[in-house]
Amino acid sequence: MSARCSRVSGGRAGGGGGGAGAAPPGGAAPGPRRVGIAGWKYFGPDDEDEAADWIEVPAYLVSVLRGLGCEPVNASALFVRPGSGLRLINDIDQVACFEFAATHGSAAMRRMLLAVRPGMTEFDAFSQFRPIGLPFSYHPMVLSGERAALGLASSSGRELRRGDPMSAALGYWGSNIARGGFLAASAADLPAAVSDYVDKLVAPYFACACEWYETIGIGVTGGELSALVRRRLGDPFFGVQLNPGHFIHLDEWPSSPVWPGSDVVLRSGMALQLDIIPATGTAYHTTNIEDGVALADEAARAQLAERYPEAWARIGRRRVFMADQLGIRLKPEVLPLSNLAGYLPPYWLAPGLAMRKN
Repeated sequence: MSARCSRVSGGRAGGGGGGAGAAPPGGAAPGPRRVGIAGWKYFGPDDEDEAADWIEVPAYLVSVLRGLGCEPVNASALFVRPGSGLRLINDIDQVACFEFAATHGSAAMRRMLLAVRPGMTEFDAFSQFRPIGLPFSYHPMVLSGERAALGLASSSGRELRRGDPMSAALGYWGSNIARGGFLAASAADLPAAVSDYVDKLVAPYFACACEWYETIGIGVTGGELSALVRRRLGDPFFGVQLNPGHFIHLDEWPSSPVWPGSDVVLRSGMALQLDIIPATGTAYHTTNIEDGVALADEAARAQLAERYPEAWARIGRRRVFMADQLGIRLKPEVLPLSNLAGYLPPYWLAPGLAMRKN
């Protein structure tokens, strides 16, 4: 059996124009037929023209299409371009799935934070997650000491020591829960050079995160979120270089609407991650609270409450906790998906001591 690209009615994929095959009577042979390939990542508005040729699928698939006389082009933006991507507006059933994932992911992170102790290995600490078998959206980890800056490296047999910098992250499909801090009970356990860790890094970071939570909502632009983070954490010391917020889906980071000057308007059905990560590159290490929210207008909230009353009740309790205990007051349309939303313990050996908005 042979195969070839042939003309079909309705024009070529991604635009008008012909295909490979016999030339029409009296006419020239048509050019190669464009075939859109949807990969897994949107490269960004500054890259759109060049990204048409950046195809993130196995090379042999591209070669086969070219061998058939086709012109492969990147069609990922159809699904994940900020503001218009089809995968980025979720129905209520999908939001409920994301809430389920974030509930279990945040429960896992809480177990680890309550159990971690000096003398454990990274493997021991990781085992406290007790994952329940849901598929991961990225490689989970617990890292310590000099390894804490390695990002998504695997945990190891390194023994945890009091005063260690720590990083931990776990994401099931539709969620991401991450924390960064020190294995300490108070400032007395920190290295002397960073005894002002909370005042210098954690407090301004938490104030920024609170404003992010209280600003995000339907009708807000990604540029507004970007501007507030630059205003609060623009000092080079903080090293905030990644976009401070992105969409979440089965893949943890499909694309982001947040960049300087972004006019992407946030809409009901979008699920987004607070993703403000200081990378100080110093002994201050980092501080980090990553959790997700969904945006839902009044009609969507009523539908969620009717169809998934247990999820709706959990969301309501999180909103109350954030307001009453943490001082973070969300807009009505902002639905925290994680049990730990806004919870920032600087010292992991004192998990009951958390930051609160003044």
